[in-house]
Amino acid sequence: MECRPQCGACCIAPSITSPIPGMPEGKPAGVPCVQLDEDLRCRLFGKPERPAFCGGLQPNLEMCGERQAHALQWLGDLEKATLPATQHIR
Repeated sequence: MECRPQCGACCIAPSITSPIPGMPEGKPAGVPCVQLDEDLRCRLFGKPERPAFCGGLQPNLEMCGERQAHALQWLGDLEKATLPATQHIR
């Protein structure tokens, strides 16, 4: 499966704890990555400075669904489910 045009959910919903060019502290969940372009595509795709987390997150039907809203919800739920016990979101 290839990324859906104008989605960018995987660059918005999850937190990324490793440094990203322009976001040296990583990014919190729900905040768009500064490397998203106007078409919601990653400017770092295929480049060595792209965080390993990003390269490991591959599009699939379960995660992406048919719309961006599905992907944002699915990834947001996964983010909440995988937080350390001391950081759970209500």
